Amino acid sequence: MTKIAVVFANGCEEVEGLSQVDVFRRLGITTDMVGLTSTEIIGDHQIELTCNQVIGSDLLDYDVVVFPGGKQGAENLRASQELGDIMVSRQAANKWNAAMCAAPIAFAHYGLLNNADYTCYPGFDKQTKKEAPSGHFKTTITVTDYQNKIITSRGPATAWAFAYAIAEAVGVSTKDLKEGMLYNYLADNIKDSL
Repeated sequence: MTKIAVVFANGCEEVEGLSQVDVFRRLGITTDMVGLTSTEIIGDHQIELTCNQVIGSDLLDYDVVVFPGGKQGAENLRASQELGDIMVSRQAANKWNAAMCAAPIAFAHYGLLNNADYTCYPGFDKQTKKEAPSGHFKTTITVTDYQNKIITSRGPATAWAFAYAIAEAVGVSTKDLKEGMLYNYLADNIKDSL
């Protein structure tokens, strides 16, 4: 059975993290909300989040570990040596890791973006390019690097696309859910609302 952990840090972009949890659970994927330093997290927009657990070595047991963005949240993730060590071990074990918006700065700092294709929120690529100069920055909505098992995305509006890309990478069909959540309708009609 597929298991995914979404890691929340104080200052995280709430919609990015909660969109992942919501989509994965709708797909029947076991999904845990994991706090960086506490089970009680305050998001960037002062939304209180209650996680199931705090980070630990059991993150090695998940099929995917996901980082939502938010500038302060991403900086908090990047600053955690414990989390960095776990993520490096996950990559060495050929496990999927995913980050969106500002959070790829943490992956760059850990060394996970070396020689990898990735994207991030506009402007944060200056930091990722500095810490991971061998990485290959892209501007597409989501980037799935199958060789390095890294999935990245750009920002709040791309959260659903990111969630679907993660699910598809681990072999979970998103076809019916995309239809049910009106994602396909949005994709076909978004220009009409701009």
